[in-house]
Amino acid sequence: MAVRRLIVAFALLCGLAVGIAPSSAEERAIVLATTTATQESGLLDYLLPIVRDKTGIEVTVIARRADQVLDGARRGEADVVLMHARPQEEKFVADGFATKRFDVMYNDFVLIGPKSDPAGVKGKDIATALKAIEAKDAPFVTRGDRSGTHAAELALWIVAGIDIAGAKGAWYRESGQGMTAALDGARTAKAYVLSDRASWIAFKDRGDLDIVVEGDKRLLNQYGVMLVNPERHPNLRNDLGRTFIDWLISPEGQAAIAAYKVDGQQVFFPNADKSGG
Repeated sequence: MAVRRLIVAFALLCGLAVGIAPSSAEERAIVLATTTATQESGLLDYLLPIVRDKTGIEVTVIARRADQVLDGARRGEADVVLMHARPQEEKFVADGFATKRFDVMYNDFVLIGPKSDPAGVKGKDIATALKAIEAKDAPFVTRGDRSGTHAAELALWIVAGIDIAGAKGAWYRESGQGMTAALDGARTAKAYVLSDRASWIAFKDRGDLDIVVEGDKRLLNQYGVMLVNPERHPNLRNDLGRTFIDWLISPEGQAAIAAYKVDGQQVFFPNADKSGG
C-alpha cells in the first residue's frame, strides 16, 4: 500500500505541474503496471496523453518484468495491468486477482542475428532456427530475467524440442536485463537474440544485427489488459480503471494504438476482444 500511495502522490504532483486542482488530480489518477518492453516501445509516452485528454484520467506507469508486474498487482500496487505473457495473465485471473482479461493489441517476436548468419537460420521457421543455433553452439543472448519476452523464448525452445536448461553452455549467454540491454549484448557478441518487434524498431545502435527469422505464427506477441480485482484491495480505483480499459478497447482507443508508428512503421496492431477472455 505504501508503494501505491507514493505512486499516486507522484501523479498528484504531475497534476499540479500542469495546473490541475489537487483534489481533481488525485481523484482522476490511476496506476498502470506494465512490462519494460511495453514502456521501451514508446507506445505509452504517445498514448497516455491522449487518454488524459479523452477521459481526464492521469495514468502513472510502473514498468517491470512480467513476474514483478503481477506480484505488485497482487499486493494492490496497481489498478490496471497491461502485459504480454498470456499464460501468466490467465492464471492471474483464475486466481481471482483480476476480474477479467481483454485482448488489446499484438505485434510479433523476431529472431535477431548477425547479417552473416553464422548458424544459417534465415527464414520463417523459428523451431528450425533454434535447433540450428543449439547444434552449432552459435552465440545466443537470452534476457534471462523472467520477463514476458524471456517466457516466450523459453516456450520456443520447448517447441524446438530443446531442453535449454540442460543445454546451457558458453554459447547461451544471460543478459539479466531489459530488451535494449539484451540487443546491445547481442550486437557486441555478434549473437542471436529474440526480441519483440517494437523494441527492435526502437533500437538504433544495431551494428551488424538484422532480422533473420520472422513471420512464423508461433512468434505472435499478444498483449492483454486486466482490471485488478477491487475485492482484493478496496483502495483501488475500480471505476477509473474500468474507464481506462473501456477506452483502450473502444474504436477510438484501438485507432490510436494503430496510429502509433516508429520510423514510419506501425508497431502495434489492435485486436480488442470486448467480451474478455
